Amino acid sequence: MDKKYMAEPYKIKMVEPIAVTTREQREIAIKKAGYNTFLLDSDDVYIDLLTDSGTNAMSENQWAGLMLGDEAYAGSKNFKHLQQAVQELYGFKYVIPTHQGRGAENILSKIMIKPGDYVPGNMYFTTTRAHQELNGAAFRDVIIDEAHDPELNIAFKGNIDLNKLEKLIDEVGAEKIPYICLAVTVNLAGGQPVSMANMKAVYELAQKHGIKVMMDATRCVENACFIKHREAGYANKTILDIVKEMFSYADGCTMSGKKDGIVNIGGFLALNDGDLYQKAANLVVVYEGMPSYGGMSGRDMEALARGMYESMDYNYIAHRLAQVEYLGEKLDQAGIPIVKPVGGHAVFLDARRFYPHIPQNQFPAQMLAAQLYIESGVRSMERGIVSAGRDKDGNHHYPKLELVRLTIPRRVYTYSHLDVVAEAVIELYKKRDQVKGLRFVYEPPVLRFFTARFEPN
Repeated sequence: MDKKYMAEPYKIKMVEPIAVTTREQREIAIKKAGYNTFLLDSDDVYIDLLTDSGTNAMSENQWAGLMLGDEAYAGSKNFKHLQQAVQELYGFKYVIPTHQGRGAENILSKIMIKPGDYVPGNMYFTTTRAHQELNGAAFRDVIIDEAHDPELNIAFKGNIDLNKLEKLIDEVGAEKIPYICLAVTVNLAGGQPVSMANMKAVYELAQKHGIKVMMDATRCVENACFIKHREAGYANKTILDIVKEMFSYADGCTMSGKKDGIVNIGGFLALNDGDLYQKAANLVVVYEGMPSYGGMSGRDMEALARGMYESMDYNYIAHRLAQVEYLGEKLDQAGIPIVKPVGGHAVFLDARRFYPHIPQNQFPAQMLAAQLYIESGVRSMERGIVSAGRDKDGNHHYPKLELVRLTIPRRVYTYSHLDVVAEAVIELYKKRDQVKGLRFVYEPPVLRFFTARFEPN
């Protein structure tokens, strides 16, 4: 018999009971939450696919590391372990720990951006763009056009369009571009990877103009595995070799350790420039903590360092991608509209095609996430017009992609759980014509998707 999926390269040593609720209970819960899955209590959630950020299962080695936490206020040995991991695995000289990725984004934006600057990137990410804009920059999307087409199946939809990038440089001048923000992978495009050839070309173009490249390294190991599977010349290279080459085409990175670091909290800013490091070290004291712990405890730095080494294991990361692909294939075979190809951390439902009768300004993806919870107890999240926010004039940003993200935590759920998710989505699709849109009840001014509240039309 043919094997239908890649078996887990780990065994389960501990279990956590999860809630099994009734439809009536879920209808009450989602109404109380203002039809925003972020505002649901975890006790009311059966399978939690809200995010893969900090929701991972740590290994026995990482748990053991927690017991070796050196909680000295300065000079912790765990910081030295984290520093060594970043230097050995990523190749950067300097490391600033932060409480999570957005802490690193905040510091990077403050030390590099001045009002009137432009930051090009391969599609925006919510917190990244918010920090850039709050510090006076304008974000410019320079991702390839193909990334905005959910039905187009190509290997590296996260690539930067070099013509778009060069046009921006010619338009505003290199002195107005403090750095290029290169995400590997691209979350809002559907978890899509960037090719090594594109990273190299972007870096060479940036060097030509004296512009730095800063990577969002949050899911860099997933990107490396895609390169191994899809890009010529890399099939026989290790994940570590690929990761090190990736970062050789960057001047620094921000990192949320809560994803590919396989931990529940933590992140860092890594740099090669000594002057930038000194500026960051001065600023981290204001916003996070001492340069040798940032916003992290010693025990958490130890767990992150160990998780980073574990993430380089091919069997681990290949299984990670295989789980996501399994769910995507089940949905695609049932005719469910999804983003293709399936990305590294999530399957993205195309709410625009799922609910074609709901206008985008009535938040079809937000409603689809709410309906999936009511149907099954599965929590997902909106990645569309609500996440995109408003421009400086108060008008909605209208992204071409109106998506619901089914995000798979690392080493947490089994294929049986993914079967439950697929069956619930398929059942919803059969009843799609019965669903109407939503309207705002409360809308915060920044990052509204976290705390906004809605009601049905």
